[in-house]
Amino acid sequence: QVQLVESGGGLVQAGGSLRLSCAASGRTFSSYARGWFRQAPGKEREFVAAIIWSDGSTWYADSVQGRFGISRDNAHDTMYLQMNRLKPEDTAVYYCAAKTNAVAQYDYWGQGTQVTVSS
Repeated sequence: QVQLVESGGGLVQAGGSLRLSCAASGRTFSSYARGWFRQAPGKEREFVAAIIWSDGSTWYADSVQGRFGISRDNAHDTMYLQMNRLKPEDTAVYYCAAKTNAVAQYDYWGQGTQVTVSS
C-alpha cells in the first residue's frame, strides 16, 4: 500500500509564506510525476503544480506561477511546495498526488492539508 502524507499547512497572513511537504511511505513504487492540487470550499479541485520525478521538470498553474515553487528530495522520497506571497484566494485544502506513467491519471492521493490565508 502506498501512502502520501502531507504536512505543513496552517494559518498565515496575506503576503506570508508556507512550505508544504508530501512524504511517500509504504511499498516502493515508481513515480513518473507528482503534483499538488487544491480545493477551496464550494469549488472544484484544481491543479497547482507538478514535477517529473526523474529529471525535476516542473510546471505550474498560471495563478501560482512566480509565487510557488515545487521541488523534490529523491533520497527521502518527499516532495515540497514552497508558497510565497500568499493571497486569501490561495485558501484551500492542498493535496499531493502521484502517477506512475505519463498517460495515467494521478492514482495515489494524500489526505490533504488545510492552508488558510487571512487578509
